[in-house]
Amino acid sequence: MRRPSSVFWGTAAAILAADQATKWWAVRTLEGAPPTTLVGDWARLVLVYNPGAAFGLHVGTWSREIFATLTVAALVVLWRLYRTATPAERGRVWTTAFVAGGALGNLVDRVRRPLGVVDFLDLGVGDLRWPTFNVADVAVCVGAVGLAWVLRDDAGAGSPAAAPRPEAR
Repeated sequence: MRRPSSVFWGTAAAILAADQATKWWAVRTLEGAPPTTLVGDWARLVLVYNPGAAFGLHVGTWSREIFATLTVAALVVLWRLYRTATPAERGRVWTTAFVAGGALGNLVDRVRRPLGVVDFLDLGVGDLRWPTFNVADVAVCVGAVGLAWVLRDDAGAGSPAAAPRPEAR
């Protein structure tokens, strides 16, 4: 039985396509516009270019290059996690595809856009706002939490503590 490569590639490609399509829409629709209310003050659309990483993390002039390099390194690790998955480890395939698709979406922006990654989803109340994010960020977060869960289960299944114990006599 083979690893379900169509699941991995299809999921990663769908996330990448959705991310790029929504960013294209955001740039064309929200450029220069005031925040657009979706659900009261809680959910808004506002265009932001993020030259750094998640949550506006910035490491100076070389942020774009540093974070692009770190993304490529992360993609190599994700590829290895996918390639070592057995056919039964479908959760690992799905979660690595989510993280890879999101990472690729933001990498495309880092390479293509000198201003930085396009973010446009803004959640919060009043001045208490979550950092603006995008579809790729959602995929990375959901995939990372899922991957941590899957890998924890995999580690638990292979640990001596999880092995069946012989009956005491």
